[in-house]
Amino acid sequence: MKRFFFPLLIFVLLTFPLAGQSFPDIKKNNDFLSEVKVLETWIGSQLQYRNLPGVAVGIVYDQELVYAKGFGYADIQKKTPVTPRSLFRIASNTKTFTATAIMQLRDEGKLRLDDPIEKYLPGFTIQEPYPDAPEITVFNLLTHTSGLPREAGFPYWTDRKFPTMKEILEKLPEQEMIYPPGTKYKYSNLGMALLGEIVSVVSGMPYDRYISENILTPLGMSHTSVFLSDKERQKLVTPYSHRFPDGSRRIMPFTDAKGLASAAGITSCVEDLAKYVSLQFRDDPRDKNHVLSGYTLAEMHRIHWLRPGWTSGIGLGFRVWKDGDYTVVGHGGWVAGNRSQISFIPDEKMGVIVLTNADDASPSFFADHILELMVPLIHKIVTPPVKEPEVDPGWMKYLGIYTDPSWYDTKVMIYKNRLVLDNYSYPPDDQPDGGIVILTPIGKDTFRMDGPNGNGEKVIFIMDKNDRVVKVKVGENYIFPKK
Repeated sequence: MKRFFFPLLIFVLLTFPLAGQSFPDIKKNNDFLSEVKVLETWIGSQLQYRNLPGVAVGIVYDQELVYAKGFGYADIQKKTPVTPRSLFRIASNTKTFTATAIMQLRDEGKLRLDDPIEKYLPGFTIQEPYPDAPEITVFNLLTHTSGLPREAGFPYWTDRKFPTMKEILEKLPEQEMIYPPGTKYKYSNLGMALLGEIVSVVSGMPYDRYISENILTPLGMSHTSVFLSDKERQKLVTPYSHRFPDGSRRIMPFTDAKGLASAAGITSCVEDLAKYVSLQFRDDPRDKNHVLSGYTLAEMHRIHWLRPGWTSGIGLGFRVWKDGDYTVVGHGGWVAGNRSQISFIPDEKMGVIVLTNADDASPSFFADHILELMVPLIHKIVTPPVKEPEVDPGWMKYLGIYTDPSWYDTKVMIYKNRLVLDNYSYPPDDQPDGGIVILTPIGKDTFRMDGPNGNGEKVIFIMDKNDRVVKVKVGENYIFPKK
């Protein structure tokens, strides 16, 4: 069996800030640099063991691409190295851009997620074996709960002859619904293609132009495209098939997705996708970053359809899953010798991009392990040391036991240098500190209920003229000093 040995190539630590913000200098941290060496050795070994052509990796923290590197070859025969600017087809990761476009139009009041798709696609017709089923909505397309077939009515994954949108719509009457809308999750490239057509209809411009003007250009993604000219195709990495028994691979043909472009058409690179991942961590209003508001991004990252195993689900355009203690958001993609994975953890503001040029590569395998290695470390680097709180002498006047008309007692005390409520609940909590609610000062004699057991409401100590507690307003109710 012929084997290729891939040196660790093109070491690039990119430090450009993606939105002008300042962060701890992660790339110069000794612990980070040490882990990077381990990571590079591991990726190089994986490529050699799996005999993979190449992979490009990027690690994003908040608004900064803190690490980017290419391993192996963009073209084996020419010995062209993979770099963070190597262009890959990102395939189904395109769907997240389509979802972003839909949410922009929703936020502008141009469509609603509960609108039936016939409102925007009046010629939509498909065989319906469920006469009492509800209409397919935009939301159903976003969450893959439309019940539509997986593909348009053509064998394009067999013959590589992709239909235009006109042909997709003309063929729809010959296709049949698989499930009633809103009853099951069923991944559908057809559904996402229709969603791209809705973007075009509502915006009044072609899908590729809309994506370019409203997402790619505002984010500075200058190396990313929906459609490529013949000249631009020459810049792509060489796409390889899976490895055959003799160790060889064949070069896969270019896939022109045409009417399926909104499901699988985008081409990009690690450097550009880092800007897209950084967008996911912003909480700006829409009129500031010109892409999406922080509220809408959070809406897209939440589970809107829970899978039966209760460990993963579907957001709006994104997948969402649990990995240990972390909630991870992302998507994968695969088309003709190109595989991609974007994974990020919103709570940690950290993401990973992995792009590969072989059908038997597994970018999610690399992404999962990179997150596992790097998230705890980067969290430690960027998190300032916790300073122990100091006890405020003024809190002493609040200490004591309080009761309410139901005869439940509440103790106000100092615990771990914090002022807290400790409820005498019945039955008592299984954990000794299970009833502790932290009181965070927000004003004169006024606190907010915080911590794992807090509900965010106010606690107000009402004092007499001698500065002694008369009663305590907890939310909208009262407790009184116990006699």
